[in-house]
Amino acid sequence: MSVRRLAEDQVQPEGFAFNAENQKWAEQTIAKYPEGRQQSAVIPLLMRAQDQDGWVTKRCIEHVADMLEMPYIRVLEVATFYTQFQLKPVGTKAHIQVCGTTPCMLRGSEELIKVCKSKINEKPFETNKDGTLSWEEVECLGACVNAPMVMVFKDTYEDLTPERFEEMIDEFEAGKDVKTGPQIDRQFSAPEGGMITLTEVPDRKATIVAKAPAKKAATKTKAAAKPKATKQAKAEAPKVPVKKPAAKSDDKAPLFEAPAGEKDDLKLISGVGPVLERKLNELGITKFEQVAKFTKKQIAEVDDRLSFKGRIERDDWKAQAKALAKGGAEEYRKVFGKDPR
Repeated sequence: MSVRRLAEDQVQPEGFAFNAENQKWAEQTIAKYPEGRQQSAVIPLLMRAQDQDGWVTKRCIEHVADMLEMPYIRVLEVATFYTQFQLKPVGTKAHIQVCGTTPCMLRGSEELIKVCKSKINEKPFETNKDGTLSWEEVECLGACVNAPMVMVFKDTYEDLTPERFEEMIDEFEAGKDVKTGPQIDRQFSAPEGGMITLTEVPDRKATIVAKAPAKKAATKTKAAAKPKATKQAKAEAPKVPVKKPAAKSDDKAPLFEAPAGEKDDLKLISGVGPVLERKLNELGITKFEQVAKFTKKQIAEVDDRLSFKGRIERDDWKAQAKALAKGGAEEYRKVFGKDPR
């Protein structure tokens, strides 16, 4: 483990105090522990202080030590041991932790680090010129299936590409609300491109119930008692017509008649990515107005074709599409208070 030291004295503030809300929270947290065990609250209090000021200062360590009646060196040991504590100022708008463990490294985390060096600072733990952004490389952040990924404060951003990561850094710098989680058309940690197994609901009525062994034996006995049919009898027996199975409906057939004119960018709807947009277009859905006017029956049909049950209502596609159809991105911002995806 690398040596972790407090920031230089010239950047250390002269004092520290919790604000009123955090002071009340700290007192309630300390009271949760039995008499004589209040020192167990040291990590929660340091984390709360970091959430308040962005990093753990020397005066903060001393203040927490005084509250818990601990020697300063004991609190300093905790703050310097756990890498979750930032010991020098970090970006006020975003401190980006880039996962560099094997799964993320194999999926391109080194390219993400290059982006940090070019857009923020060549060195980790150093802010950009405005003090708004900083970065560091960390060990596993726990979303290996969505590699590569980063964490910014308490939010994770996954399935990153260098191009999308550059866009995100610009969005953080501009103070925009950046979409968390996967940055591709993917539902949490589900397979990329949608589910490929367990996509159909089984017909329980068609389930064959296994018969008891005794009944099987009895059936065999009865069958053995029956006389064998002769060739002549078989020839004279009437032929029973065999019913052919009904043809399945074409799952790729359009559900709607695509309206004339240029297609709308359906990817502006949160929850719709390039793959879903292509599938919607194949179903004849190319305009925001169509999505805004979905009936319950149409929602069920589209859900069935997309194999994403409930996504339309969960992400409220209708309301988003209605705003986009009415006035584009400007109307979307008025309704939802943020830019469309």
